[in-house]
Amino acid sequence: MKGRPAPERRIVIDGKPLPDVLDDAMIKAVVHGFYAEIRQDALLGPIFGNAIAPQDWPTHLDKMCDFWSATLLRTDRYDGRPLPPHLALPGLGEEHFRRWLSLFRDVVQRLCPSDVAALFLDRAMRIAHSFRLAIAFHRGEDSLQVKPISGETLG
Repeated sequence: MKGRPAPERRIVIDGKPLPDVLDDAMIKAVVHGFYAEIRQDALLGPIFGNAIAPQDWPTHLDKMCDFWSATLLRTDRYDGRPLPPHLALPGLGEEHFRRWLSLFRDVVQRLCPSDVAALFLDRAMRIAHSFRLAIAFHRGEDSLQVKPISGETLG
């Protein structure tokens, strides 16, 4: 049957169309830039260094690119469970998430237009809060005491 072609589908996040500039190349730049910062960070570098062997970094970076592509571009490339590896990290706490978000904010603000940087950071903050809640629950702590980290309170 002939007819009109299907209209091009736009990705809409929080009621707004996804900016056209956000693509897999930008996601790769963000992921690689962010983890380059993480690996050199005095607080977070040792945690990631202990959790990911040097030869496993390319696979980890590919997986993180797939994660962000699925999160923002709505692709189906990511097939994983990001929370369990974080639950296994002893001592992971508020200061680590704050530093993670600060580094992430700096990278996306440096590499992305402001609307895309805001979108990345909003998702990162939601993910961080979700992980913090799950970690508190997993440790038997009062998860009601876990408050979201706001961008204004990042160092």
